[in-house]
Amino acid sequence: MSELHKFIFEGLPVRGMLVRLTDSWREVLQRRTGANDSFPEPVRVLMGEMAAAASLMQASIKFEGALVLQVYGDGPVKLAVAEVQSDLAFRVTAKVVGEVAPDAQLEALVNVRGQGRCSITLDPKDRFPGQQPYQGVVSLHGDRREPLQEISQVLEHYMLQSEQLDTRLILAANDEVAAGLLIQRLPVEGSGNLGQRNEDEIGLSEAYNRIAVLAGTLTRDELLTLDADTVLRRLFWEEPLLSFPALAGGAGPHFACRCSRDRVSSMLLGLGRVEVDDIVVEQGRVEVGCDFCGVKYHFDAVDVGEVFTPSVHQAPGSSALN
Repeated sequence: MSELHKFIFEGLPVRGMLVRLTDSWREVLQRRTGANDSFPEPVRVLMGEMAAAASLMQASIKFEGALVLQVYGDGPVKLAVAEVQSDLAFRVTAKVVGEVAPDAQLEALVNVRGQGRCSITLDPKDRFPGQQPYQGVVSLHGDRREPLQEISQVLEHYMLQSEQLDTRLILAANDEVAAGLLIQRLPVEGSGNLGQRNEDEIGLSEAYNRIAVLAGTLTRDELLTLDADTVLRRLFWEEPLLSFPALAGGAGPHFACRCSRDRVSSMLLGLGRVEVDDIVVEQGRVEVGCDFCGVKYHFDAVDVGEVFTPSVHQAPGSSALN
């Protein structure tokens, strides 16, 4: 079962979270198994790491709405998206055009000519009139303009630039598990007012640095194969760690897609009757597949007529087909 664990270090302005996506992550991949657009292994790893990272970030801010993490650029992966709702329901997908090398990292996937970007969007569930989603965008380079090879490095850089929060992020994914560990230094209230306070802050900063270094010793295999309690015990057995009950099941991370036949109907309305009718004449029906869950929605000539008929009580259309 997928789980998210929160913990703090008592007496220190340091918090952490660990997520393990298991059954929910496998469901994402199983829905694309055998499809013509099934993803190469490096893309699956990137998607899993993004799903884990987005789950950690959503849980850390407690935002009422959707957190959308995207990377896009000029490599064979034109776009990869992970979306997590406030209830930790997530979905993830990618658009791949071209060949992906078996050992490709982030630069080779998205940032071949340096045009890659990472964005984080916060889309409120209930927007006020005129309210727009908040979005932050960073390049896929470090401070010295060096191409970053891991999405974890990009997000650490993003958090420091955009939120002024020191963050250590360890991510890993395979076809069974997508997991992540986040360590974050919290602001010290009232820091900088007194000389003694500054000395205290230095000590607290050293504490964060020590914990971040310990987190950095976690290997990919350990993160993927060990349960959360074992990971935390091995890393922080000498630290004043206080763990909270795990979020699991319906309260924890779980796969859910927001696609629906009504949403697809609205998209067809946006295309216009003439264009949709042309597709029906040419192909016999309109087929629209969801990039996130793989469900395909079919609309024949009768269904299209119902979509473009302004009636409150329309006859039910054909059902979605897997």
